[in-house]
Amino acid sequence: MKKISIMSLHLGYGGIEKAVANLANSLSNDYIVEIACSYKLYDNPGFELKPNVKVKYLMGTLKPNRDGIRGAIKSLNVIKLIKELSYAIKVLHYRKKTMINYLSKSDSDIVISTRDIFNKWLGKYGKCSKKIGWEHNHHHGNKKYAKKIIKSVKKLDYLVLVSKDLCNYYSSRINNCKCIYIPNSIDEISPIKSSLKGKRLISIGRLSPEKGYMDLIKVFKKLHSIDSKYTLDIVGDGVMMNELNEYIIDNGLSKSVTLHGFLGNEDIKKLLLKSSIYLMCSYTESFGIVLIEAMSFGIPCIAFDSAEGACEVIDNCKNGYLIPDRNFDLMIEKIIYLTDNKSIREKMGSIAAKSVEKYTGEVVYKQWFSLIEKSDYNE
Repeated sequence: MKKISIMSLHLGYGGIEKAVANLANSLSNDYIVEIACSYKLYDNPGFELKPNVKVKYLMGTLKPNRDGIRGAIKSLNVIKLIKELSYAIKVLHYRKKTMINYLSKSDSDIVISTRDIFNKWLGKYGKCSKKIGWEHNHHHGNKKYAKKIIKSVKKLDYLVLVSKDLCNYYSSRINNCKCIYIPNSIDEISPIKSSLKGKRLISIGRLSPEKGYMDLIKVFKKLHSIDSKYTLDIVGDGVMMNELNEYIIDNGLSKSVTLHGFLGNEDIKKLLLKSSIYLMCSYTESFGIVLIEAMSFGIPCIAFDSAEGACEVIDNCKNGYLIPDRNFDLMIEKIIYLTDNKSIREKMGSIAAKSVEKYTGEVVYKQWFSLIEKSDYNE
């Protein structure tokens, strides 16, 4: 039986981490699967792994200390800042050392890398028969970032991209390794669909600046001033939690906007079944996995088209709406239009549920299986 290793920065809460967990679980049916993880941020992985998926934490108790560095800068404590920076250098050095050591001693047949820095180490030190890079982030027009990715895969066999747009972009710029489009998968298509009743809006994701949650709440504030019956559920955790919470309180939205923090799958399902529209305000998004999950419950989605992944998932005016130019007023107009027109909302929801069938674990796994098993992958 072949052994597959997946290189992961950590197994906390995030889109990449969820994708790693889904892939590891799928592959474990036919292969020996091991996740080589640099940081152990929590006692248990953020997303459930099958018992036969082995996780090897490489750095013991050493963890990133960004919060410590930010705190030292904010307090203008020079001595503390020097200590924090020294610790950060130690962590980065040990991260490199431990991952290279893992690669040089690994008995895996296939290794999958999830970061550009891991791509470099895999290409240089990996002894496996097949080296695969797996790029989740969109360059969003950042040529410096794109060049970094291109450079990192020089000694890899394949680069897997999670969107067609990314695959087309890198395929025209990379000659040394083959670019392949394989989307991320969802755990399941919900057999129970939302009734789409009421004026309940929902958004799920990491509370970080690029996800646009402050814009989402500002959109909701304008919407709420038009119709106070709307409510908004936000699921997720992150660095902007306190800032968002303060804005909600300061603008009198506490009774209408709920910051749930991180929730498990069952609690998220309960919220989705009560929701009528899914909203995404991300500035950039390589693959809209949360959109697909919402669509599996028959929920129409509305997103700003700056989120590139949303443009691939949402078929405009069919299973949702794409809003150009981050136009708040147009997003509000579409929200009101959908909530005022039940038949259109239900039709969009039905199309949405149908459109996610190509993202099921079974369909996506076949593509990974083909890549792993074939000596020359053909899409």
